[in-house]
Amino acid sequence: MPNSYIYSMYLKAVIALGLVLTICSCHTKQGADLILHHGKVYTVDSAFSTVEAFAVKDGKIIAVGKNEEILNAYKADSIVNAHGMAVYPGFIDAHAHFVGYGRSLFEVDLYDCKSWEEVVERVKKFADEHKDQYWIRGRGWDQNKFPGKQYPFNDTLNMLFPDKPVLLERVDGHAAIANAKALQLAGVVAGQKIEGGDIGARTPYYHPNERPQPPIIYVLTGLLIDNAVELVSNIIPKPSKQDYEKWLLAAQNNCFAQGLTTITDCGLMYYDVAMIDTLQREGKLKMRLYVMLSDDTANFKRYLAKGPYKTDKLFVKGIKAYADGALGSRGACLLAPYNDKQGWQGFLLSKPAHYDSLAKMLINTDFQLCTHAIGDSGNRMVLQVYNKYLKGKNDKRWRIEHAQVVTEKDFDLFGKTSVIPSVQPTHATSDMYWAADRIGAERLKGAYAYKQLLAQNGWLPLGTDFPVEDISPFKTFYAAVVRKDAKGFPAGGFQVENALTRVQAIRGMTIWAAKADFLGKEVGSIEVGKKADFIILDKDLMVAPEGELLGVKVAGTYSGGKRVY
Repeated sequence: MPNSYIYSMYLKAVIALGLVLTICSCHTKQGADLILHHGKVYTVDSAFSTVEAFAVKDGKIIAVGKNEEILNAYKADSIVNAHGMAVYPGFIDAHAHFVGYGRSLFEVDLYDCKSWEEVVERVKKFADEHKDQYWIRGRGWDQNKFPGKQYPFNDTLNMLFPDKPVLLERVDGHAAIANAKALQLAGVVAGQKIEGGDIGARTPYYHPNERPQPPIIYVLTGLLIDNAVELVSNIIPKPSKQDYEKWLLAAQNNCFAQGLTTITDCGLMYYDVAMIDTLQREGKLKMRLYVMLSDDTANFKRYLAKGPYKTDKLFVKGIKAYADGALGSRGACLLAPYNDKQGWQGFLLSKPAHYDSLAKMLINTDFQLCTHAIGDSGNRMVLQVYNKYLKGKNDKRWRIEHAQVVTEKDFDLFGKTSVIPSVQPTHATSDMYWAADRIGAERLKGAYAYKQLLAQNGWLPLGTDFPVEDISPFKTFYAAVVRKDAKGFPAGGFQVENALTRVQAIRGMTIWAAKADFLGKEVGSIEVGKKADFIILDKDLMVAPEGELLGVKVAGTYSGGKRVY
């Protein structure tokens, strides 16, 4: 009897102690705003480690670890069970055109047109549906997809739209077709010359018996290359705040749906930035943006003396310059002539002295110089200017955007002065069908050379250049790792010696892209102290079979710990 009594009292004491400890443990749990658990969480930290759970408070990661560790230590109103799905840091596009993409969503969509006739039909349909719209703008045509691969003329547009200006940009934005009304409003005439650009003209068609004697009068074809495009685009009325809001919110929704939480917008004017800042402060625009200002005196006057501008969601620190045009429109500046255009080497968009003066102006500021360079001559010129002012290893993080064709002996100029090549893998799989025709097999070896470029500094930011390419980061990943198009062409992959590993591609789309934007301490990985930007995927990019990579879907996108998709 005494023994059973003692045992009973002991048992009651143990139970009571357990209750006390349980109550205490509940009261000692730290408060959080969100807990994610039972996920395969790729932190993308220096070790590329994985965890199961993490906690978020005030928009930032406050703890990472095992399920039990996080669930026992924290409580939150919002608890997300990832059910074993893959969780990654929010994707970061290191090179895109967010404002331009948003605008393009409300213009004529000319992507994937197989002929100029199809382009014209889409323009007609758009005009019929937007009768109150004076300027008709479109983007996306590519003569390389047309029969004969020749640039079109504007004759049909002139006939269909005698009183409405039309401007249709090529897929890369480095060429356009304008109708006669647009050219008239811009004051463009046949025979006009412009530095860093070209204005297309031809002799009009005459019946053989009617051909006039010299001097021959030329007529405009509507083709505008590189700087010539601005002759027309610059006279288009500036958009209103309502236009910006419509464009940017539509762009934001599409980006969040793809798992993109930070975008690098390459080349904006001060008034674009002002509208972005306004919409972010009003709580309407939630996308984080790193902005490169266009190489323009008006921008320099407003920003250089004050220094970079930063808020929670906006960082204005880059200056974007253009060395040359694009390979597809033969505006890229090459050291030797194009294989498919005798005697033509493309051109620089400004004299070399301009880039030298720009580097000299920025070297003692906190602004990052980022220069578009496609051709091997364009890249060499920019690298030589950068090396002149950077003088050895540094942390200025000056960038070359695209670094598309680089001659073998110039690769070392990247690493010598810590120049960052910022590349877009889908350019390789879009251009591979005709790139060899443009530059030949030998020069192609130094083109889209992502593994070689990665070796220069040990890291490589990846982007899409949307709307030049699709906004999908999954296509970026696929093109970087597999080096094929969506149909699996070519069978062995395009120049697979320069393919990236899956780990390298993920780093390029997250932490390395953040580092290229001076945001590596804030975003790009799931680590304590960083903003809680993360995504949940229905399949794991690190292990999914090659054939399933393009079909991966975003199950959820979170920015600052709040679900935005």
